[in-house]
Amino acid sequence: MKQFILAVSLVCISLFAQAAELEQTIYGSGANRFALATGSPGELGLLKVLAEKFADTNNAQMIWVKAGTGQSLNLLRDRKVDMVMVHAPAQVDKAITDGWATKKTLIGSNEFYIVGPKSDPAKIASAASADDAYRRIAAAQSAFVSRGDNSGTHQKEMQIWKRSGIEPSGSWYIVTKDFMTASLKRANSEGAYFMSDSSTWIMEKNVAPDLMIHFRGDRFLVNTYHAIVAPPGATLGRDTAEKFIDFVASPVGQAIIAQYGRSNFGEGLYNDAAYAKQFD
Repeated sequence: MKQFILAVSLVCISLFAQAAELEQTIYGSGANRFALATGSPGELGLLKVLAEKFADTNNAQMIWVKAGTGQSLNLLRDRKVDMVMVHAPAQVDKAITDGWATKKTLIGSNEFYIVGPKSDPAKIASAASADDAYRRIAAAQSAFVSRGDNSGTHQKEMQIWKRSGIEPSGSWYIVTKDFMTASLKRANSEGAYFMSDSSTWIMEKNVAPDLMIHFRGDRFLVNTYHAIVAPPGATLGRDTAEKFIDFVASPVGQAIIAQYGRSNFGEGLYNDAAYAKQFD
């Protein structure tokens, strides 16, 4: 029995070590360990609240691996994490179809804002759509910051450029290969436009005092989040991860999501799944 426990422990250590080059944070101290990869929900603190509430009643410990959507999905595919929370519905569907993920669960949403210098040099405030806003930015060659990291935000950005008929390039197009808050700071320092998710903007807009929202409200900019988990038997923590997904989708978890940020900012950072369903 001792040999079996040792073997299982070594496999667990190996699983989490494979993602060790990425930033990790641990929530809870229970025996039921699982690894989750995501970006902004962790950066903005929502994941901590959910994880600690779940850990209290499930003897659980979450290892949050900080990664954007593309990288998170790669980690799940390679069985280096047990689950992900991402905003790339087409890629989630492909993961399910290809057989390396299961239990697609809608958990909430936010939206994207196009923010930029207060003077709005590309005049995007009067744009008819996100596509039109991007065309105006390119035509004016106004500075634009891209995350350029295959995150869900970057994927959405590239979809808009494609819809607008433009392949962005040149000195005005600045690629950070960094996360949302760092890229927002860069946009502020460059006097550039940037597509920020609404949650980050509400919480972190103080890091970009020279920017303001110029365009929002296009249905295409709505951002739905889904959770998926490794198939049964694929990873050691997947059963606990599946329970966590059930918790997030439960009335308790959904209330946490819907209320998160309201006491500090006067508005929620995320919408719950009931609201998000109309866009899914």
